[in-house]
Amino acid sequence: MNAISFPHRIGTGGPILEMKKIHLSYGDNVVLKGVDLNVQRGEVVVIVGPSGGGKSSLLRCANLLQRINSGQILLEGEDVLGGSLNEDQIRQRVGMVFQHYHLFPHLTVLRNLTLAPRRVLKESTADAERRARELLTKVGLSEHADHYPDQLSGGQQQRVAIARALMMNPHVMLFDEATSALDPELVGEVLAVMKDLAKSGMTMLVVTHEMGFAREVGDRLVLVAGGNIVEQGVPSQVLDFPQHERTKQFLARMTKH
Repeated sequence: MNAISFPHRIGTGGPILEMKKIHLSYGDNVVLKGVDLNVQRGEVVVIVGPSGGGKSSLLRCANLLQRINSGQILLEGEDVLGGSLNEDQIRQRVGMVFQHYHLFPHLTVLRNLTLAPRRVLKESTADAERRARELLTKVGLSEHADHYPDQLSGGQQQRVAIARALMMNPHVMLFDEATSALDPELVGEVLAVMKDLAKSGMTMLVVTHEMGFAREVGDRLVLVAGGNIVEQGVPSQVLDFPQHERTKQFLARMTKH
């Protein structure tokens, strides 16, 4: 599998994503309680926490899959709720990979990758197919361009989903438990692609239960529970020397599993 390269993504210069005082609720069910999260360009932020604690909801707020009740979201300094950007523009810059692959079953792998660039970016078929084949090579699937999703393993489908998101040239990538639906022996091949992407300098927010990935790849580990950020810091520090009792409880449960 060839390393994915996005050298133009590496850099500093302030946060690429700012989430300020994010409140989210469904009726009486309060999901997020005034959460603040800034993400630097090129940073890999790993978000962990118990089920129902708000971590996936926080991630989905970043590209407006969840509409917040109040707060502010800035993407590269622009207010995404202010009306200057539409949803397509936001989701072009903020790619997302879900727990389930959401590939179009009636389209080949190549057509799954080229559909959005042709329709949204108005890219020519030739250019889109050239880039798609390059990305498929980088995720180790160059020989599967003409296959249909049901001819692939779960791990292969998830790698296609990652390549499809990258076809839009995102500035930030969101991963919402991208390996949790996979058989254990397939998890590694998807994590390897995510590691290559992180090494390339892509800004990433990753909701996961893979603590080894968090320790090895993450620049920052954020524990979300009860609708709040409970603790955050360098992954090895949070994992080995948690300061908050809620963090200790969560990590103790993870160790048992």
